[in-house]
Amino acid sequence: MQALEVCGVFLASSVRDAPPDRRAHHSFGLSDPEGFAAMGVVETLVHGEDLAQGLKRPWEPPSDLCARSLHRLFPDAPTDGEARPTLLWATGRGSLPGHDDRKDGWRWDARPAGER
Repeated sequence: MQALEVCGVFLASSVRDAPPDRRAHHSFGLSDPEGFAAMGVVETLVHGEDLAQGLKRPWEPPSDLCARSLHRLFPDAPTDGEARPTLLWATGRGSLPGHDDRKDGWRWDARPAGER
C-alpha cells in the first residue's frame, strides 16, 4: 500500500505541474494531464478490485472516482447504473445487466475531449 501511495504522489505532482495543453504518449494514443490522471485512477481502482478479490477482502472504491473516470475515459459507457459495476464492465472485469457480456479487447480513450 505504501508503494501505491508513493506512485499516487508522483502521478499527482506530475499532473498538477503539467500545463493543460501538454501532451504525452500512451500506447493508446496521446493524452493530456487530465487523461493521465484518469488513467492512473482507473488503474488503481480496477487493480485494487483485482487484489481485493484475490485476497477475499472487502473493497468499495469511491463511487465519484469511478463515475468521473468513466466519464473521462469511457465516454460511450452506459450512464444509467452504478458507476463501480459499469467501470468493471468497461475494463473487461464483469458483466453489466442489459449490456453485452464481459468486454474483450477493451480500450479507454484518453485523448483530450476537444481532440476526439
